[in-house]
Amino acid sequence: MPLLSVPREVAVGTAMLGVAFAAGVLAGKRYPSFIFGTPSGKMGKNSPLRRYILDHSLREHPILKKLRLLTADHPHGRMMVSCEEAQLMANLAKLIKAKKVIEIGVFTGYNAVSMALLLPDDGRVIACDINEDYAKIGRPLWKEAGVEHKIDLRIKPAIQTLDELLANGEAETFDFAFIDADKESYNEYYEKCFHLIKKGGIIAIDNVFWNGKVLKPRKDDLAAQSIHRLNEKLLRDARVNISMLPVGDGVTLAFKL
Repeated sequence: MPLLSVPREVAVGTAMLGVAFAAGVLAGKRYPSFIFGTPSGKMGKNSPLRRYILDHSLREHPILKKLRLLTADHPHGRMMVSCEEAQLMANLAKLIKAKKVIEIGVFTGYNAVSMALLLPDDGRVIACDINEDYAKIGRPLWKEAGVEHKIDLRIKPAIQTLDELLANGEAETFDFAFIDADKESYNEYYEKCFHLIKKGGIIAIDNVFWNGKVLKPRKDDLAAQSIHRLNEKLLRDARVNISMLPVGDGVTLAFKL
């Protein structure tokens, strides 16, 4: 299906992402450290280049900063989405004028709050997780940010929530989905989200690099194998346009045609 068959905002956004990534790849061939900051192909969390990126692009809401710092002190704080990636997701949601969002994997809610802040007052984020204890850490800040009413937290297996949404007639009514939960279920999450997202909507899949383990997945690493299979599938999926971006631990954007 031609790219122009999707909303103009999505077509423009896809083209811009593609041009930006292509420019980075070409520059990276000449300057190996250009894309990720080091010749080894990975920009460290505390590298000067990443600090520069944050200093010159991050526009973090005060409540998001509080939530990020609070989450960073948690023993599993590394599970939180990177702040620059959350900002990109929110900007994309705003670009397509999203009102209904699905998030699979909530943790303390940094990305959910980031999205909710840019949704209209009647917008909603269906937030799927199986651990309410993590959400309780961030929930007071959801309220402080004034977006608690936009976040519909569903504590149950995400597959069950997605099936319920489909059974309730909500297929092709969502604008955006963000997948960042158990990696072994990524393909199933993707397929169910595909049916829930409307044409012109976006599905974002996080951790598509899996710390580089997708390059040569071990037989006993089911997560790396699952992500690698989905990466290969997405490359051939004619139902979507895609961009795989070196943001955070890698994120693929699938634009439904």
